[in-house]
Amino acid sequence: MRKYEVMYIIRPDIEQDVVQATVEKFQGIISNGGEITKHDVMGKRRLAYEIKKFNDGTFVLVNFNGTPEVINELERLMKISDEVIRYLITNDVA
Repeated sequence: MRKYEVMYIIRPDIEQDVVQATVEKFQGIISNGGEITKHDVMGKRRLAYEIKKFNDGTFVLVNFNGTPEVINELERLMKISDEVIRYLITNDVA
């Protein structure tokens, strides 16, 4: 398994329980075929520029070990999720 890092931004206009459910959903996908090494909900922050008419969002950072199948499924679900306004999955080289 390789080391990966994913950061995603959740819309600011949704309730806290929906934010928690979204975070748990993505944690479950990663845990299904991988192992989470670090998880950090960084909270609501201001964006550098407007994304989908939002000026701020809830940032979440997850470091994990996983297979390419986990990455494909995670990316597929983040693309179609209404709660996520931006995401980035990278190889963790550190």
